Amino acid sequence: MSMAYPEHHIQVRVYYEDTDHGGVVYYANYLKFMERGRTELLRQYGLDLQHLAESYGIQFAVTSANIEYPAPAKFNDLLEVESQIIHLHGARIVFKQTVWRLNADTGQHEQKLAVADIHLACINPQQKAQRIPKTIIESLTCEEKHYV
Repeated sequence: MSMAYPEHHIQVRVYYEDTDHGGVVYYANYLKFMERGRTELLRQYGLDLQHLAESYGIQFAVTSANIEYPAPAKFNDLLEVESQIIHLHGARIVFKQTVWRLNADTGQHEQKLAVADIHLACINPQQKAQRIPKTIIESLTCEEKHYV
């Protein structure tokens, strides 16, 4: 389904545990930050992942992640994860996600650190792709937030 979806933003502080020996964020940790962003975007639409698993028997699994890292994040940086659904159809959701370093004084975007296209498949308990339930699609495509 092609439509414009609003962006969702969360802030993440870089902790020592997120970094390598040199104080730079380990590349795989951006995936963790982005996972938080996607989860909170879905929560904004009333879609709790645990509830979806229990009530609909579905989960969302990452099937593809294409990430570029223009600059590194460092220990104690304040980051913003920007997430947006860019495609929703059948069993698939595609997200565009950007991680920014925020300026400590202004709170504005200072530098782009990572950009990703993340593809998810809706799967059933047998790990097979299945269409996203209609009520979930309706929750994601309505202006008003619905809780399913």
